[in-house]
Amino acid sequence: MAMVKQPVESAGEDVNCCARQTGDRSGSGSETPETASERVNRRWNEILQETRVTQTGVQILFGFLLSVAFTPTFRELGTLDRAIFVTTVVLGASATGSLIAPVSIHRFLSGQRMKDEVVEAAGRLMMCGMVLLALTIGCTLLLILRFVIPGILAEVLVGGVMLWFGLCWYVLPLRLRRRANRTPRTDDA
Repeated sequence: MAMVKQPVESAGEDVNCCARQTGDRSGSGSETPETASERVNRRWNEILQETRVTQTGVQILFGFLLSVAFTPTFRELGTLDRAIFVTTVVLGASATGSLIAPVSIHRFLSGQRMKDEVVEAAGRLMMCGMVLLALTIGCTLLLILRFVIPGILAEVLVGGVMLWFGLCWYVLPLRLRRRANRTPRTDDA
């Protein structure tokens, strides 16, 4: 009997925890303020999830780039294309380092009661890694399109894609943040 009660109580606690994070604990629509500890733990968990997504993408792209140098077609690349390739590989390696760094920081500082500092540094490294990842993707696309499409069309297409990345990854979030800061917060919202 006690074994049956334990999971039910635990599940209730999880629901309350999740309800607190979504801001709807009692179903009334009011937000329950987070403690400083809850906020830093939530931010750390969010960074971990973001890191998982970006690390996978950058590692696949970086692996692809490393394999390109060993193909027969690579020998046919001109000086400019080789420079683009080298730049792309360096950007990919830098993005990988930046996106994996939060794991290393956490491992070195775990148990040191520095979670606020770890979360702050990890957030900055994630932003840096995202910029480097966008540049890596842009350079990779440029290298591929220059090989496939003759003329300036490759550069125009890459410029359009990079503009799209800038809009989706940076302009939209900043606009949403600015709009949220201008909107007065009430208990009814």
